[in-house]
Amino acid sequence: MEIQVPASSANLGPGFDSIGIAVSLYLHLQDLGSSNKWRVDHDLGSLPHNQQNMIVQTALKLAPDLTPRNLKVVSDIPVTHGLGSSSSAIVAGIELANQFANLNLSAEEKVEIASQIEGHPDNVAPAILGGLVVGTNIGDHFDAFAAPLPPYDLVAYIPEYNLATKKARAVLPNQLDYHQSTHASAIANTLVAALFKKDYSVAGELIEADEFHEQYRSSLVPELAKIRQISHANGAVATYLSGAGPTVMTIIDSEKTTTFINAVRQDKLNDRIEVLHPDPDGVVIKPEP
Repeated sequence: MEIQVPASSANLGPGFDSIGIAVSLYLHLQDLGSSNKWRVDHDLGSLPHNQQNMIVQTALKLAPDLTPRNLKVVSDIPVTHGLGSSSSAIVAGIELANQFANLNLSAEEKVEIASQIEGHPDNVAPAILGGLVVGTNIGDHFDAFAAPLPPYDLVAYIPEYNLATKKARAVLPNQLDYHQSTHASAIANTLVAALFKKDYSVAGELIEADEFHEQYRSSLVPELAKIRQISHANGAVATYLSGAGPTVMTIIDSEKTTTFINAVRQDKLNDRIEVLHPDPDGVVIKPEP
């Protein structure tokens, strides 16, 4: 059995902690059978290979008596780069428990559990449901709703350096002026309306009008301003900071993707670039070949 979980790109500008889209980079979790202790084989740097691994820790929260297993993880999702690497691990852990403890969780239950663990649904909900998802907590529970998938490429510029979420949150203000906060909220509300209406011209303008986080984090990711300028010159819908960064995501028509990437390279921006697509499926179980 193999569990496949997509990466996710969150915020989309003003959709701070509430909007995310599943994209075509994947974590693959393969079960190699039962074992006398938990073992997680991977090549993801310093992440734990034992019971302390986030995937195993998540599974054991749901099923403490789960029999230890030998697992193999292969992931295209870069760690601490704003593409939901930790969320993909949480979702994989929930599905691991769901399968081997026969929990029979619904998609809604998985979103609730994952959001409680992560603290907000912007990455975990699309990783579970697939597609573009808008959600938040209300009272003691979480609600998440699927929006139409944008018919565009998502070009991810992935800087070599890491940017921990803790560091990216540390530069945010403790509070906003009342007028600014209501205006920032109005921008986010109107973005959601534009996304559901599929008015991507308006949506693109609103994505780049964020007042919640990008202006504070821009000094940590100098590539954002450069790539946004290049994207405007090449007819992109919008460019935004993916999650907490440092990945910079550009929404663009597929016919313009190659020209845009060439322009980015001509500006001596030489880090990893991935041409991604919205993932409509979310977490899936693949049978053994």
